[in-house]
Order: sequence, then C-alpha cells, then structure tokens
Amino acid sequence: MRAKRCVRVITRLVLLVVLTATALLAPPPPLFAAAGPAVDASAPAADSGGPVVDRARPVVDRAGPVADPAVPALGRVWPVGTRPPVLRGWEPPATVYAAGHRGVDLTASTGAPVRAVAAGTVSFAGRVAGRGVISVELAGTGDPPLRTTYEPVTASVEKGEEVAAGQVIGTVGRTGSHCTATCVHWGLRRGETYLDPLSLLPPWLLNRGPSRLLPVPAVPGRPPE
Repeated sequence: MRAKRCVRVITRLVLLVVLTATALLAPPPPLFAAAGPAVDASAPAADSGGPVVDRARPVVDRAGPVADPAVPALGRVWPVGTRPPVLRGWEPPATVYAAGHRGVDLTASTGAPVRAVAAGTVSFAGRVAGRGVISVELAGTGDPPLRTTYEPVTASVEKGEEVAAGQVIGTVGRTGSHCTATCVHWGLRRGETYLDPLSLLPPWLLNRGPSRLLPVPAVPGRPPE
C-alpha cells in the first residue's frame, strides 16, 4: 500500500512540474487585440476612388513644383542668344506658396530677339502686371501639355498662332525685368506644376559653348602667316 501511495505522489509531482514549466515557457498573450490585418508598407493603397499612392515613396502635392522626369528634351534653341549665362537657376519652393524661383533668368539685352524653344501653339500673348508675357503650349507633350513662358517680351505673335522651334516670337522688353540687369525669365509648367525649363534642352545644346577660332597647326614647308 505504501509503495502505491509513493508512486501516486511521485506521479502527481512530475505532472505538476511539467505543467508549471509549460506555463512558464509559453509566450504571454497580447495585451490588446489587433485593430486589423497587417498592412505591407511597400504595397500600394487600396483603391478608394482616389489615386493609388506608393507608401514606400514620399507623397507629393500634384500642384507643387516637382520636377517631371518625363519631360522630353525637345528644345532646339535657347530662348535668347546661343548659350546665354544663367543669372539665376530654377529653385523649386518647398510648398506651392513658399518662396522660390519658378524658372531661370537668362542674360539678354533689350530688343534682342526671343525665340520659341520648341514647336507649339501660342496660348497667351499680352501683359500681366505690367510685363509682356508669351506662353506657348508645346505640341505632343501630353494632357495637360507642357507650357513655356517668356517675360518680359514684346510679342510679335498672337494667341492661337502656331510657331516652329527657333521662330522669333518677340523681343526682350525694356521694362518688367526682375533682374538687376536686363534678362528674360523663362519658365515651364505642366498644368499648375512648375518644372525646370532647362530640362527641355538636350545635352548637346546645354553644353555647347560659343564658337571660337583655333590656331592652324604649322605645316612643313609652309611659310608662317
């Protein structure tokens, strides 16, 4: 009898030890229930009637001054001159209404011809706040199309007129420049989004400097000039 009791006591102790160890080693239950299924941050948001947003990238206001990598380099000439110095480059503001420079300022002399950088249709030719402004919608650049602006310019074209790349559309105005010296402010927009107008120019046009004569190498038997 005593032997049977000892076996029963030992068996109970073993079970108690096993149960205690199991309880201690088990992970604690969560304090709060999950609010819903886990969301992959790299996956696009579900369609809720608005645009699909890539959560892995920063959200950008469509109306803000964001550079468009799809801007085609279809420019064939500079607006003024051959390779005019850039007095001030494109400085996109942090927000739509913040300070910045929504275009580039190119050195130009009063009365110098202003040319259309690329082919398109004149969408505006007139005065805005005392400055002569010309806008040209570029052909085949999507919806809304790219639109270049030039100011201050005395227009020689009218709204609705089609212009070719390199065509003279006016002359540099005498007044309205915001530069310390005479300049042309050249801008680029798609809808309400400001872009860098220099992105319209291909590398060969951006990097080409003014032409200069090189010395002729000496030829044996030829007298020096």
